[in-house]
Amino acid sequence: MTALEKGITANGTGYGGKSWNILGQVYFPKAVTDSTFAFETNSDPGQFVPVHIHPTQDEFILVQEGTLDLKLDGQWVKANAGDLVRMPRGIPHGYFNKSDKPCRALFWVSPMQKLEALFNQLHNLTDPAEVVRISALHEVDFLPPEAND
Repeated sequence: MTALEKGITANGTGYGGKSWNILGQVYFPKAVTDSTFAFETNSDPGQFVPVHIHPTQDEFILVQEGTLDLKLDGQWVKANAGDLVRMPRGIPHGYFNKSDKPCRALFWVSPMQKLEALFNQLHNLTDPAEVVRISALHEVDFLPPEAND
């Protein structure tokens, strides 16, 4: 069991000095426990994570800077700085930076399940098909590309 350690994870850093590059987006873990997993994303204009499902986790996004367009359960919505997005387990969702400015957001899932292990395996991979295959082994299921339309 991973217990929560007291302390501060500084801005622009990851817990324990860790970061991941997942298909060009930089992720920083902020808190890692069995009950929750929080991470910061930094998405440049045009970057996105396609529509997918977490069948065993609830997920949240707090947009810190910029704007995210989200496909949330089949509907397009927009989240601006300060907005909180709630995504219950099993709900299809994807996020897209369609703006001309970078976006920074704090994500967290509950419970952690296999997400940290997934990010460890995806770090520095460049083949999207391999990312999809490995994700499915870690309880993250990507939908067909037309789900992103």
